[in-house]
Amino acid sequence: MPSVAVVTGAGAGVGRAIARELASRGVHLGLIARNEARLEAAAREARERGCSAIPLPCDVADPEVLERAAERVERELGPIDVWVNNAMVTVFAPIHRVAPEEFRRVTEVTYLGCVYGTMVALRRMRERDRGHIIQVGSALAYRGIPLQSAYCGAKHAIRGFTDSVRSELLHDGSDVFITMAQLPAMNTPQFSWSRARMQPHPRPAPPIFQPEVAARAIADVIGHRRREIYVGWPTWKAVLGQKVVPWYVDRYLAKHGYDAQCTTDRPYDPHRPDNLFRSVDSPWAAHGVFDGRSRERSVHALISRAWTRVRSLFEWLLRITTPTRALPARRRE
Repeated sequence: MPSVAVVTGAGAGVGRAIARELASRGVHLGLIARNEARLEAAAREARERGCSAIPLPCDVADPEVLERAAERVERELGPIDVWVNNAMVTVFAPIHRVAPEEFRRVTEVTYLGCVYGTMVALRRMRERDRGHIIQVGSALAYRGIPLQSAYCGAKHAIRGFTDSVRSELLHDGSDVFITMAQLPAMNTPQFSWSRARMQPHPRPAPPIFQPEVAARAIADVIGHRRREIYVGWPTWKAVLGQKVVPWYVDRYLAKHGYDAQCTTDRPYDPHRPDNLFRSVDSPWAAHGVFDGRSRERSVHALISRAWTRVRSLFEWLLRITTPTRALPARRRE
């Protein structure tokens, strides 16, 4: 495992679960999010697992603040080996009820926050010619669903951006690698604090998985040259359906996509605070309010983990059995 990692969106949800998982594997952490109290709690959890952790309160939509955060991590913990872009915000509403400034904000945090984080990481990793960047994506990076147009658009954009950067790294012969992890519906606090204009209370479209499922899959892929991982069978199903019968998926989601994202047993308070433009003070950690409906294991994720290890073994065998040859000089600009 690497020795130093940065995780954005580390105060709650999947980011909090990733921080816990990496700390349990001995990784020292730089933790980025807006809410200082939740970051301090996440840092305490890491220290209890025997690792150093620096809480770094900042908004990923501000590239200058991200740069200063990375400088502090390297000054206090050492070179950054892994950077996990996970921070996100969203709006649950049909497009005609989303204001332009709301759409812009989702894009700035969820998409541009990932872009800025990648830039900050690459400024350091390319010089050392090593490192691993993980983009936390979603099945919605392949298949958009109703009521989440801003978020789906941002995740699609991350996928295109990541493909472009990966090709540039390959062109340069760089040993920096970039992986995108596509997640299914997760039981995170976002459904309790995201901005919404719908009734009743929003929920993840089932089947729902606990954030630890994603955290284990992401931690397992670090250090392995996997272009992309799909966590859980629902992600595979969404990708496959979009490739094979997109017209059918359009109509299926038009009929069922609204109800699938609304819970019938939890009323929605339209006056509750949301985290779109400012953090919400609360004791939330990794899990949301759907523990009773969420799965703690994914057979598909276990198969993917095994496949990662098999691939790594084949790559190692290939390296030791294939004669080396001179490679063209790496291009540094």
